[in-house]
Amino acid sequence: MSAVDQLLQTLDLERIEENIFRGHSPRSGWQRVFGGLVIAQALVAATRTVDDARPPHSLHAYFLLPGDPAAPIIYEVDRIRDGGSFTTRRCNAIQHGRPIFSLSASFQVTELGLNHAISMPDTIPPESLPDEAAFFASLGAHMPPGLQALRGWFEKEGAIELRLVDPAHYLGHKRAQPTQYVWVRARGDLPDDPAVHRAVLAYLSDMTLLDAAMVVHGRTLFDPQIQVASLDHALWFHRPFRADDWMLYAQDSPNSGGGRGLTRGLIFSRSGELIASVAQEGLLRLRGAPA
Repeated sequence: MSAVDQLLQTLDLERIEENIFRGHSPRSGWQRVFGGLVIAQALVAATRTVDDARPPHSLHAYFLLPGDPAAPIIYEVDRIRDGGSFTTRRCNAIQHGRPIFSLSASFQVTELGLNHAISMPDTIPPESLPDEAAFFASLGAHMPPGLQALRGWFEKEGAIELRLVDPAHYLGHKRAQPTQYVWVRARGDLPDDPAVHRAVLAYLSDMTLLDAAMVVHGRTLFDPQIQVASLDHALWFHRPFRADDWMLYAQDSPNSGGGRGLTRGLIFSRSGELIASVAQEGLLRLRGAPA
């Protein structure tokens, strides 16, 4: 089974009761469940309780506890509101009797209205960038320890293809502006169902985002001196898209302090349309600092 098929299988939740679903994590060797997977599964659970199939336009979520990859995740959906134009759902993810994640999502009937969006940044196209295998092969024996960890991360998240426009901050302690561009897509064809593409985008929206808060300090997510964890996540869907086409994830970090870093992302289609916006705050705690 391909990595994309495994991801789709993982996102196809089991309905065990009205408004209650069960999901599982792939056996990837991680000590905790990947945050993007919980976001995507919770969105799938909430979507399956919206009877008229109106699409989501936003979600807001908090990570409460690390997820246990060895245990199933129970998703309980609360039907907060079913209005004429908007539908609101709340979904809690539960393991071992405790909530590990909480999501609120809003759905809207399709409407016409005022329309504008900022332009996609001018950057290197994905075809001009090396894929993961070529990038790591080019480093050979000179690969630093942090990049060894990144290599393992890439390999374990194989359903999503990523091409870093400027991977130099992974090669050493180089300080740079708190911005980065990453091309992303599913590593294979997806079904035509738009709900599948939204779930896959929700899944990948948690990838690489906190890096933007680290590069300005010459650090990476794999720095053993820093404890890193996602705290919350917000995602807004703007326009239809396909997650198996190349998308540019333009990321920045306007602030870090107090043991936290704020990051933002704009996701553009290959044709230049703004299709989604993302915001996330993460724990960036120096080990040994007061909790």
